[in-house]
Amino acid sequence: MKKNLNVGGQAVIEGVMMRGPGKIAVAVRQPDGEIIVDVQPTGTISDKYTLLKKPLLRGVVALFESLVYGMKALSYSAQASGEDDEKLDNKEMAMTIAFSVCLAIILFIVIPTWAMKFLHVRTESSIALNLAEGVLRMAIFLAYIGGISMMKDIQRIFQYHGAEHKTIYTYEAGLPLEVANVRGFSTLHPRCGTNFLMIVMIISMFVFTFLGWPNLVARILSRIILMPVIAGVSYEIIRYAGQHIDKFWVRIAIWPGLCLQKLTTRQPDDSQIEVAIAALKAVLPVEEKESLEELVDENARQVTGN
Repeated sequence: MKKNLNVGGQAVIEGVMMRGPGKIAVAVRQPDGEIIVDVQPTGTISDKYTLLKKPLLRGVVALFESLVYGMKALSYSAQASGEDDEKLDNKEMAMTIAFSVCLAIILFIVIPTWAMKFLHVRTESSIALNLAEGVLRMAIFLAYIGGISMMKDIQRIFQYHGAEHKTIYTYEAGLPLEVANVRGFSTLHPRCGTNFLMIVMIISMFVFTFLGWPNLVARILSRIILMPVIAGVSYEIIRYAGQHIDKFWVRIAIWPGLCLQKLTTRQPDDSQIEVAIAALKAVLPVEEKESLEELVDENARQVTGN
């Protein structure tokens, strides 16, 4: 029995955040070994402004809300795991997000665009220059992912990332949320944020190629302005891929993102899977949890022969 409920998540410090319909849960393994789960109600601005549920717009909203909820989850997990003494307040949260966005703009837009001045002396072709810029942007992105993937602390977070994917796969397959069931699934998931970022990079490479070659400021502004549109398109692709993964051309389209997930996920151990299971169970509707518990009980009866 395959589940249709849309559940997503994110790895955090010593834990996993899961977001379901109306709830968000962060499960964290504390230093003493206990798993604590923080469950909060959640909503979306799209419920108030239905226009934002339209294709393309909903992707931009989802991206922004993911940044906010993700940052809150990271702050909570840092405190719960003993990494930090205090959680970020709303002002600090906003400043952190703003700093992160500015850093991303500098790293992935300003630097690649500015660097093309060294190639401009060799060619006047705007298509060649824009394409080369896209290749450089992709190289910086892959170098960044590859670099952080070698950090010991990040590798542990990537293990929780793998646990998150495996647990969601288990739920989508309609199996009881037990460690033994979760172990067998892949760490690579088509709806992953890593996949989303890869698609953003690929689409932006082709879109920006045909924008001509105005001055540096105009080029930077055009890329910043178009980024929400590209994010919206990428979201629709990820959304479609998650629902039609059985199609051959869809599997081909998301293959680069799945390859990249081999860097951003690691095989989790059983204790990390337990944390992911706790987070997912916390966001499921009561009837879903009862159904899964009945499956567990049925499996136990079959094993014992009672």
